[in-house]
Amino acid sequence: MNKLYQYVANLLANEQLTSEMILENLETPSADKGDVALPCFKFAKTLHTSPIAIANELAKNINDENLLKVENVNGFLNFTFKPEFIAQTLLSSLALDSETIAKRNGMQGKTVLIEHTSINPNASPHIGRARNALIADSLVRVFRFLGWKTDVHYFVNDVGKQIAMLVYATKDKPNVTFNELLQIYIDINEKAKTDAEIEKTVFEYLHKFESGDKKVIAEFEKIVSICIKGQTAIFDELGIKWDKFDYESKYIHQHITDKVLERLKQSPKLFEDKDGRYVLDQRGEDIGIEEPMLVITRNDKTSLYALRDICYSLDKANSGADRNILVLGEDQKVYFQQISAALRLLGAKPAEVVHYSFVLLPDGKMSTRQGKVVLLEDFMKEATAKSNTAIQEKRGESDIEKAKIVGYGALKYSILKCSPEKNVLFDWNTALNFNGDSSVYSQYNYARIQSILQKANYDYSKPNFQVLKSPEEIALIKEIARFEDIVLSTYRNLNPSILTNYVYNLTTKFSQFYTTHSILNTENEDIKIARTYLINKTAEAIKNTLNLLGIDTVQSL
Repeated sequence: MNKLYQYVANLLANEQLTSEMILENLETPSADKGDVALPCFKFAKTLHTSPIAIANELAKNINDENLLKVENVNGFLNFTFKPEFIAQTLLSSLALDSETIAKRNGMQGKTVLIEHTSINPNASPHIGRARNALIADSLVRVFRFLGWKTDVHYFVNDVGKQIAMLVYATKDKPNVTFNELLQIYIDINEKAKTDAEIEKTVFEYLHKFESGDKKVIAEFEKIVSICIKGQTAIFDELGIKWDKFDYESKYIHQHITDKVLERLKQSPKLFEDKDGRYVLDQRGEDIGIEEPMLVITRNDKTSLYALRDICYSLDKANSGADRNILVLGEDQKVYFQQISAALRLLGAKPAEVVHYSFVLLPDGKMSTRQGKVVLLEDFMKEATAKSNTAIQEKRGESDIEKAKIVGYGALKYSILKCSPEKNVLFDWNTALNFNGDSSVYSQYNYARIQSILQKANYDYSKPNFQVLKSPEEIALIKEIARFEDIVLSTYRNLNPSILTNYVYNLTTKFSQFYTTHSILNTENEDIKIARTYLINKTAEAIKNTLNLLGIDTVQSL
């Protein structure tokens, strides 16, 4: 909580307006208008008078030694505090650690289930699909930071034509590797376009798998295992992990689909169409298509993916987690609405969903089936190579391990800084810019602070905050103090771009402070100690924010 907000709320509270009512409406104005602003418009209806009159009345009795001025600007009551009061108030109450923030927001011990990624296990992931994992991993980190127990799931789509195609294509290749699978998949798709027998055989494999043929099941499991191990090894390199892998085939082989289908049959919304398939009539639901019909079985009554997904979604809904979150591509919006409607029909609560848009490169979007992809693994290699070149140019020597930290951070930051609903237009020059809106900019300034702190051979743990009075110092203090609210805002909005925007603003304000003021060479001992303390807290806020984005820091760059 911003302590300046609380101070203003307590200052203004009266019989008509409680401190809680005021607190809910306070905001931070632009720097030239003060430190805290109270828009009085929301009170006009309750108090039966104009916002300007309300602001005048509230301002009339304010007499506080910590204020420089209070102004009524068209119904906005703007407060400007003495800089030494701001420094003392914000720094003395500053919390940047997980334990303190989690405790004072009452979130310890709650559980969140987060499902993400769920790439078809038929090839290496491409950079577009990686956006799912990057968003979700950041959210997992935010929930953990706030004291939640996280349960991270991956739904393995081990049933379907894609896997059957690979089983068919690799039947004479006993030692196939993960790196070979994408090209094998592309090639067999091309052959299937002109050879009807391939399609026929593939569906025979699929039927045998769903019917419980042990030999075919073993062949499917072999291919899926190769894929999952290969995919998760790539994500593991980026620090992204899962707690549980849930297999789609479980719902067939354990006859869970049959049980859920029987439950759905109790509803008049389920009907058998002219082709003998079971279909859910979802008219009347909030679904973005004119005639929403969800087909859940084939004409032989065997399950389609939608029915298996309903079963899986029921499991998640009944997991006992306090929150149930799904990260899903925007191209699946209508489908998700249909699954959600089916869950409500069964008396279950659907997941909270975070939809994300596409990652665009100079050649546009990507398609695994057509082979028009930029693989995540290749992108990671390019990120390392480019960042290593940048390090060489800056430092004159190569450092691959550091280049990985910088390169992977640049990749993550460039994708996460776009709000999930917006397309990402990825550009390497921007991603690796040492002086712009990039992770490299924050990593570089973090390393700069570490270099200063290593030279600070004095105790700066108990500073006199009130000696910090300059505009650059106060701007930096106010930005550091926003950290807790930023984490909470990311949590509430499920949007990691809030973190990227914050760490860029924080780093920019540090850079402005550092350019203007000396630290180690300041003659005034109190100011030197206070400024050293200030940059130490700046570094802590930068590091914590980057960690919540899944980005590591370096001690030198």
